[in-house]
Amino acid sequence: MLLALALSSVLPLLVLAYVVQGYVLPELNPRETVKFYGLSALILFTMLAMLAGVYMIWDLGRAVSRLAELMTKQARLTDLGARSDEVGSLMKSFSTMFATIETQATDINTFATRLDAAYKELEATNLRLRETSFKDEVTGLYNRRFFTLRLEEEISRFRRFNHPVSIVLLDLDGFKAVNDELGHAGGDETLREIAQILVKHSRGINVVSRYGGDEFAILLVETAKAGARLYAERIRQVIATYPFPHGKHVTASFGVASLPDDEVTSGSSATSTSDDLFRAADEALYAAKRAGKNQVVAAGQAERVS
Repeated sequence: MLLALALSSVLPLLVLAYVVQGYVLPELNPRETVKFYGLSALILFTMLAMLAGVYMIWDLGRAVSRLAELMTKQARLTDLGARSDEVGSLMKSFSTMFATIETQATDINTFATRLDAAYKELEATNLRLRETSFKDEVTGLYNRRFFTLRLEEEISRFRRFNHPVSIVLLDLDGFKAVNDELGHAGGDETLREIAQILVKHSRGINVVSRYGGDEFAILLVETAKAGARLYAERIRQVIATYPFPHGKHVTASFGVASLPDDEVTSGSSATSTSDDLFRAADEALYAAKRAGKNQVVAAGQAERVS
């Protein structure tokens, strides 16, 4: 750009020199002709440089104008925030409000993250407590509480859909003698062996539980009375022939009750509760005990056996 300005300043002198040399001198001395070809090229180059300089000056002016506009806008915004009138107060309030909202949003996200972690930990704890509260400590089977809850559910399903449900109760024969001879450790080991037998020979949908002491209760879902008797007989044979680590011979007595086979009738209608069904299986169990132990008795047979 500076070169273009310098050349443009000497342009008049170059034009004057061209006119004098090209037209005046030949008139004064026609014989003497001097060619000045470089002058034309220099004039052309000077004109191009002038045009380039003009464009660069225009572009620079436009850039300066934009910069001035941006500085003016920034100054206005600064003035709005610095003003002491209502507009300035409003802008300061908005700035404070936005800063507060941003801080609160960060705090809320942090709190939400902590709350989610705490909820997951609480859920895991509840699951562990639920599993613990429903499991027997010695055998690892379900306990009496869980068995009672599931029995209530299956009784409700029977009432709605008339699907069969059965209970099998088993009580070890002579367990007190085993416990007295081998101690509580030997007795607990025997109970764990019985638990493994029951789990191994039961379907996954059935509920195998230790009801208390040496008594076990099995809830057979979708199983009629005939199927429950076959199940009990199979378990009886396995226990009677099982090689326990302590070498003692262990047997068990069984009582079976089912719905709808053993449904309690009241007047013209048939109604049964979980207590009624369990009582029927318990009576059958003690009938098996009275009949000599190591056998299976189903509800309805109790009177004939005794």
